[in-house]
Amino acid sequence: MLLIGILPVFMQAQRKKKNKKTKEDLTLIDQGKQQSMTDLEGSDSLIVAPEEKHITLYKEGLKLIDSGDYDKAILEFKKSLKIKNDYYESWLKMGYCKMMKGDHLAADKDFIKAQETGPNDFETLKLVGINFFLMKDYKNSKGFLDSAQLAYENEKIDDAEYHYYRGKLMYVGKSYKDALVECAAALDINKKYYEAMILRCEVRFAQKEHAYALRDLNETIKVLPEAKKDYNLYKLRAQSKFELKDYKGSASDWSVYIDANSKDEEARISRAMARINNNDFTNAIVDLDEAIKMNPKNPVSWCYRGLAKGSNKQVVEGIKDIDHSIKLKFDYSTAYVNRAALKMAAKDKQGACEDLQKADSLGNVMAPQLYEQYCK
Repeated sequence: MLLIGILPVFMQAQRKKKNKKTKEDLTLIDQGKQQSMTDLEGSDSLIVAPEEKHITLYKEGLKLIDSGDYDKAILEFKKSLKIKNDYYESWLKMGYCKMMKGDHLAADKDFIKAQETGPNDFETLKLVGINFFLMKDYKNSKGFLDSAQLAYENEKIDDAEYHYYRGKLMYVGKSYKDALVECAAALDINKKYYEAMILRCEVRFAQKEHAYALRDLNETIKVLPEAKKDYNLYKLRAQSKFELKDYKGSASDWSVYIDANSKDEEARISRAMARINNNDFTNAIVDLDEAIKMNPKNPVSWCYRGLAKGSNKQVVEGIKDIDHSIKLKFDYSTAYVNRAALKMAAKDKQGACEDLQKADSLGNVMAPQLYEQYCK
């Protein structure tokens, strides 16, 4: 009986002893933690555990990406991977840097490593798709961008760049309506996504919706910062204005473009055609003189300089230019129509009608109507 009464007391004493020891152990642990914190606070540099050093290097690389220094960023990502070779974030961002530098094959190798070591998440699929697009491998680009869409929807991501490249892919594939939808989505996310605004202009022009293209071009040219000034927009606007019969405005925009691209032969010819239609024959001849200096074997320049000269009361010289144009390209139907006009002005009706017949035989759509009007 006595033993039975003592047992609970003995067990309680043992428990108290054990609890006391546990408290002592906890006190020692807390003291150790405090000492560690004191050591860190007193240290001149932050001590990073070896297993986390790769993350620190990765973050340094991200900072360098933000500053546009891709070469130095690559070095940081390489250091990160030297510590932890399967850290897919470093593979992914190193691939991104190489893609931005234009080394797409090297970027592809890094992206493959990222896919092998990490999840095929939205960002990975998107960057791989963009890289394939930049390599003009549109089939693979579509495959990866389409795969990214599921992750995009599931993760409820807003990514203007993703919509922009989907739009570019559709533009290349001539799915213009879908491309406009992607441009709109990109601009809903980022109203100052200038690349999407430019793409929208290009799509409108490709659709031959010149009035809409002109509206979008006016807006884009107005809001683009000087540092992002894109002279190709002036080229597109010049072409749109020409189609809308604003020949003076077209010539003006061609002038802005030519000031930045003085060696562009086609631009010289296009401005000359706008000037011809605006009855500015003297300046059209100047443009075509320059174009012929750049490329004396282009029949188009000779043809339209001949027309400009003939319209500027230099009929004989104009006919000579068009003769040379036909010599360069014997089946150039427009040249026969233009020479017919000058021959008619020189009162050579028979020669003019023969040229119209020749133009008709070459498939010129204007020739039959002109022949019916002037030769019968």
